[in-house]
Amino acid sequence: QQQEEEEENSESDEGEEIQARMEDEEVQKNKRLEKKRRLKERFNAEYDDGDATYFDDLKEEMQKQAELNRAEFEEMDDETRVQYEGFRPGMYIRVEILSLPCEFVANFDPHYPIILGGLGSSEGNIGYLQLRLKKHRWYNRILKTRDPLIFSLGWRRFQTIPLYHIEDHNGRHRLLKYTPQHMHCGASIWGPITPQGSGFLALQSVAGTKAHFRIAATGVVLDLDKSVTIVKKLKLIGYPYKIFKNTSFIKGMFNTVLEVAKFEGASIRTVSGIRGQIKKALSTPPGSYRATFEDRLLMSDIVFLRAWYPVTIPQLYNPVTSLLRSVGQKDNWSGMRTVGQLKHDLGIRNKPNTDSLYKPIVRAKRRFNPLHIPKELQKALPFKSKPKFQQPKGKMPRDLRRPCVIREPQERKVAALLHALGTVHHYKKKKTTTVQHAKHKEFLQQKEKQEEAKLKRQKEAKKKLYRMMGQVDKKKLKSSLKGAPKDD
Repeated sequence: QQQEEEEENSESDEGEEIQARMEDEEVQKNKRLEKKRRLKERFNAEYDDGDATYFDDLKEEMQKQAELNRAEFEEMDDETRVQYEGFRPGMYIRVEILSLPCEFVANFDPHYPIILGGLGSSEGNIGYLQLRLKKHRWYNRILKTRDPLIFSLGWRRFQTIPLYHIEDHNGRHRLLKYTPQHMHCGASIWGPITPQGSGFLALQSVAGTKAHFRIAATGVVLDLDKSVTIVKKLKLIGYPYKIFKNTSFIKGMFNTVLEVAKFEGASIRTVSGIRGQIKKALSTPPGSYRATFEDRLLMSDIVFLRAWYPVTIPQLYNPVTSLLRSVGQKDNWSGMRTVGQLKHDLGIRNKPNTDSLYKPIVRAKRRFNPLHIPKELQKALPFKSKPKFQQPKGKMPRDLRRPCVIREPQERKVAALLHALGTVHHYKKKKTTTVQHAKHKEFLQQKEKQEEAKLKRQKEAKKKLYRMMGQVDKKKLKSSLKGAPKDD
């Protein structure tokens, strides 16, 4: 019995220890949480903006009003409540819409979702829109000007013809044939008036489901008027037919005198870079004019005038009426096709412009007048620069220079003996030259050693002389110090 009491006491002691340890852990945990809370409050007080914005005040006011309405109308039924506070978010309502096409009702598909939206009073008009547009980076083709696009802008989906342009450094809006890669460009369309800053996306087609990415471009509305004038570059080409010093007569650029009169004073330029100006129209041939240039032209020069003419924006607004199609055909709506699609469907192949094809270059051989140098100047020129009128004499052939000689046997023996003697002489001369080179090399080495010894002797003599001169100077300094009077 005593043993059982001891065991019970030990178990109770262990339980008290465990409970005390748990209480200590809980206290430590609360201390850590309190420390973190104080740190967070200090951080918020240091970095958070204490001043509440107008938006925060408005949200707080709306939240208070919503709580007040909920507490006030909580016990009322829905019909009475709607009369006081209107339709709440999340309620199911029945809407009656007037002036709908009969096809919408006849081809209604309950499985096809319909989004109902409202337009402002100023959003019912159609006009010009200026957009900032960028081709989507996942779309696999670039977009071409005047190809129809389907825009999803605001509550509307419609098809229109955009004109792409870019603003140059001088403020000119230049028409682009294609959208640029990886950068924004401007676009002008004819469509519904939409508030500035509204975003949009564009698609080439909404018919069917295709494997590739369908969103062709995205952007935002910039302006709602026709203030931007889009221009396209025009190059007019002419050719000189009469050339004076700095004045030339140009033809082929215009057709009538009136056209020339409109461009009087305009700047022109040749392909070679000579600048000029249109001065006055000529009577014949029609369309020719007189122009002055910085330098004298050649008959082979081509003169061109760079001009800009405005481009009109096509007024096409074609709403997407896919909800009016029959059940199962709502995803097959197709509007205006592009020129490429029309040519593909009709089997039309582009006929190349003959003027754009490469042709063999045929140039007439140019003949230059002979250079005339006055006789006085010829006398003053060095011989290298003087004109050479005589033809240089060619080299005489070897067989004509040294005729072949056939020797007699006695002459051959004499020639062989002379050749042998010459060989011995050359050998002795070579041997003598080698010995002389070796002796000269040895002489140079000895002379170098003598020079080194001489330099060493001169160096020692100089050191001895400088040492003696230093001792003499030292003695003179001591004697001068002894004879000097002492200071008081």
